[in-house]
Amino acid sequence: MTTQRICSGFLLAALAAGPLNAAEPAKADSRAGSTITADGISVAVKVVPVDGRPGPVLEGRDARVTLEITDKLSGQPLTNLYPGGWMDREETRPGAPPKPAVDCRQKVNTFVAGALLSRPEVDLNVYYVLALNDDASISVVDPLFGYGNSKLLTMVFLRSPGEDWALSPDAERLFVSMPEAGRVAVVDTTSWKVTAEIETAPHPRRLAFQPDGHYLWVATDSGLSAIDAHALRKTADLPAGKGAHDLAFSDDSRFAFVSNEADGTVTVLDTGKLAKLRDVRVGARPVSIAWSTQGKAAYVATAGDGAVVVVDPLRPEPRARIAATPGLGQIRFAPGGRLAFVVHPNADAVHILDAASDRIVQTADVEAQPDQVSFSDELAYIRHRGSDSVLMIPLKSVGEAGKPVPVVDFPGGQHPPGRLPRAIPAAGIVQAPGESAMLVANPEDQIIYYYKEGMAAPMGHFQNYGKQPLAALVVDRSLREVRPGVYETTVKMAGAGNYELALFVDSPKLIQCFPVKVAVDPVLAAARKPRLGVEPLAAGRPGGKIEVGEDVAVRFKLTDPETGAPRTGLEDVRILTFLSPGIRPQRQLAPEVEKGIYEIHFKAPQEGIYFVFVEVGSAGLALQKAPYLVLTAEVPMGVSGR
Repeated sequence: MTTQRICSGFLLAALAAGPLNAAEPAKADSRAGSTITADGISVAVKVVPVDGRPGPVLEGRDARVTLEITDKLSGQPLTNLYPGGWMDREETRPGAPPKPAVDCRQKVNTFVAGALLSRPEVDLNVYYVLALNDDASISVVDPLFGYGNSKLLTMVFLRSPGEDWALSPDAERLFVSMPEAGRVAVVDTTSWKVTAEIETAPHPRRLAFQPDGHYLWVATDSGLSAIDAHALRKTADLPAGKGAHDLAFSDDSRFAFVSNEADGTVTVLDTGKLAKLRDVRVGARPVSIAWSTQGKAAYVATAGDGAVVVVDPLRPEPRARIAATPGLGQIRFAPGGRLAFVVHPNADAVHILDAASDRIVQTADVEAQPDQVSFSDELAYIRHRGSDSVLMIPLKSVGEAGKPVPVVDFPGGQHPPGRLPRAIPAAGIVQAPGESAMLVANPEDQIIYYYKEGMAAPMGHFQNYGKQPLAALVVDRSLREVRPGVYETTVKMAGAGNYELALFVDSPKLIQCFPVKVAVDPVLAAARKPRLGVEPLAAGRPGGKIEVGEDVAVRFKLTDPETGAPRTGLEDVRILTFLSPGIRPQRQLAPEVEKGIYEIHFKAPQEGIYFVFVEVGSAGLALQKAPYLVLTAEVPMGVSGR
């Protein structure tokens, strides 16, 4: 990205406008359940264990952070806010200099700015961008923070290439179908590790959660598998027709619908009884299916007949048949559930269908071979296999029969984003949370583009490090509204200690800080032992003074923390140097030059203050978790340009 932060447009706008201004924040009285009132706004804060057990929040455990924001006078909930929140530990780690006292407003300004050395212990505004790659991997990108241009947080490696994915309603688990392996991988979205694999019928492909989240449904070559997403086990295998499948569900989760491309049917299932109700014949090659909350029926696009067929879950025959022309593709309903967008790759068109009247009311001429449609709150986005343009259709301007469809576009990369090395059902264009912005996966460019609505071109992009992203997904860990005026997120607490929760709301303007206590986990405390002692050795002249361009040996001494003996033979010691405030980063592998002493050679390219960190993956030592060096580079006296 070309900007440091994109998580919340509101935070960015506040930062761009200058220092945050609000009435002097009052510090909350204390503890979970505390409430404060300022400037006519009442804020109640709770931080409690997710598992519901009594007692304090423990280190290393998940906690639920809940904010209830109301108007003081009326008591009415304040809705549609985008609060920012951060938790910072007041104590420092042993051996580090004490933290200076910082008032709440100054702390929020620092966190919003995203300074490299001022990151909070817990960020409540986090979201991650995921790329489902052509090989057996998933890229996880942290769009908020990265050293230099690198924002790759980690890679998740699968048993075989993934075809579709589904995020659990609480965003704690990601399920990925692996057709070649005959399994569904379960990825923990906190550790970003595959924690389980669930065996299904042969070749699991399409995945979808029913709306209440009770079952994850898996379309396989032989039918359907229902998976209990909490117990992580297959509950039932159910029959379906032949051919490729798409899935849809009634909004009350009572019925599941499965299109059967080779059989020309739709299978209707009772999700409560896990039983097949009937097969409904819809026509040649049903390729896509979507539920309408307005029409209270499933709408099926048939490529062979060129029709959209309406399937009522309570009827044995279709309720309606809406004629088009052969070659229809994906059908998806816009927010509100009334207007369906049906892509027509053969005709380079998109049909707009009104579920209130069960007829096609408009058709838009688009670019070559439209293959997928996605939605933001305001726009429909059309991806193409034969064009690098992504077309946008304003939702407020469509739905009236006979009127032309307004279409605008932006470049979705150097190559067509819909031209995939292998076709998969997962979405290639998704909305960024809390923003009028979209993320566009472009396989041939090996990039995910970030597009802000209203711009003529993408604002920036995330490199995918040589891998082809077939689909994109967002895992949102930010504070979001779960009920009117109630905002929640789940976080894993860091180490024990006294924290301060800093809260910022842009409109109405609010800055407040709340104390939070995180207790020691006895189990972790008993098992916790330092694995590596770190001692930075002096570099350059006294005070860490060096000259620009001077070759300086930078060394760290690594020891056994219990015996003090040198830790020898480590082959993955890496040293990171960067110029404050986080530019010109360099990572170098540090070989062992003496027993337990690891060294790199560093030349400062320009004057300034450089920070030096060490990491050792095999010993569990991460960057910024150990003492570090500070070097001050100066231009030699007498050199022109000082």
